[in-house]
Amino acid sequence: MLAMIFDGVSSALRETHVADPVVGAGDLLIDVHACGVCRTDLHVVDHELTSPKIPLIPGHEIVGVVAEAGSGVLDFKPGDRVGVPWLGHTCGHCHYCLQHRENLCDTPGFTGYTINGGYAEKTVADSRYCLHLPSGYGDAEAAPLLCAGVIGYRTLEMAGDARRIGIYGFGAAAHIVAQVARHQGRAVYAFTRPGDTAAQQLALRSGAQWAGSSDEAAPEELDAALIFAPVGALVPVALKALSKGGIVVCGGIHMSDIPTFSYDLLWEERRVCSVANLTRQDGAAFMRLAGELVLEIQVTQYSMSDANRALDDLRAGRLTGAAVLVMPKAFQRQL
Repeated sequence: MLAMIFDGVSSALRETHVADPVVGAGDLLIDVHACGVCRTDLHVVDHELTSPKIPLIPGHEIVGVVAEAGSGVLDFKPGDRVGVPWLGHTCGHCHYCLQHRENLCDTPGFTGYTINGGYAEKTVADSRYCLHLPSGYGDAEAAPLLCAGVIGYRTLEMAGDARRIGIYGFGAAAHIVAQVARHQGRAVYAFTRPGDTAAQQLALRSGAQWAGSSDEAAPEELDAALIFAPVGALVPVALKALSKGGIVVCGGIHMSDIPTFSYDLLWEERRVCSVANLTRQDGAAFMRLAGELVLEIQVTQYSMSDANRALDDLRAGRLTGAAVLVMPKAFQRQL
């Protein structure tokens, strides 16, 4: 099969033929139709996440069809459409797993990082961590649901019942979570990099009642700020925008260093926390919600062989919404 390979040295992926993966007990062999290009993939190839499997097939927003089910699989059968998210395996017996906090497992496996992912024509995944996808979404539109959507949903949930939500960094996750927040009756304020009018327009289309630059003051005090941009300097900016008792939730897996800030920004019971990974319950709950709402997902499609261009567009901030790789056969059907 064709796959894009990260060799651990170059940030450029190499397209090559590799052996088809072999299905084991409890696994699914999946014909990949589409795979989202997540900022986490960029952190991997840019060596900001330092413990990947090498060589590695990146990609953890995988949409495909089950080609073969291994022995013991109960929830999927050949021909089913399936989604594969970031969380690919947990031990099931560590302190965190036993407390139903599997996102913090001591010995996890992550799709597209420690387990081969979806920048390929086929992949194998543990069926217990795969997700049934809602109808109403094409393969390319469904792919961002599997990380941008699920992690955005978990980030919003960690904000509790906050009514006035500021979102810093308006890309794949933000344009999904903004729609969920508006559905829940919350007010959404979007903050983008200065001059990014395309992202600001996307924010307004996604339900934000105000959109501006991150160096502008919020129109009113925020109850919560969700940070999706990997920019540590936004933490004190967001704290300054919070009302008393507000929370800043950092929704990314990697962020640049947070600069020092005066204690008065944290005073009055303001809080800062991070989101780590997802649980299978998060995935199932968000997929049910996505099926009820039918979210508008903005994607830019690339062929698999153009993965490096997609990553570079993401790196340079040239994308609005989400980037998605479409596998060769599926891409040809659209031409």
